[in-house]
Amino acid sequence: MIIQISILPTELVGLLAAKTSHLMNKKLYRSKQNKAIAGVCGGLAEHLGWDADKLRIGYVVLSILSAAFPGLLVYLVLWFVIPENPVQR
Repeated sequence: MIIQISILPTELVGLLAAKTSHLMNKKLYRSKQNKAIAGVCGGLAEHLGWDADKLRIGYVVLSILSAAFPGLLVYLVLWFVIPENPVQR
């Protein structure tokens, strides 16, 4: 089986650079509007442009598969490290 790639490496670099620069200009905050506990997953989803519910489900599944303790510890650390969004009400 032969797989043909129809995108040039320079085009790929341009696409990645555009996506990365968009994320670099955006600051990560905990969400006030889209939160279940502390707004960590909601804020991360807003920052990445993902659906918050899917991110939460993925985070819970990943936490359970890793014996739950590391996932809970990471969430608590992010809760205190990531500031709350000052613009949202």
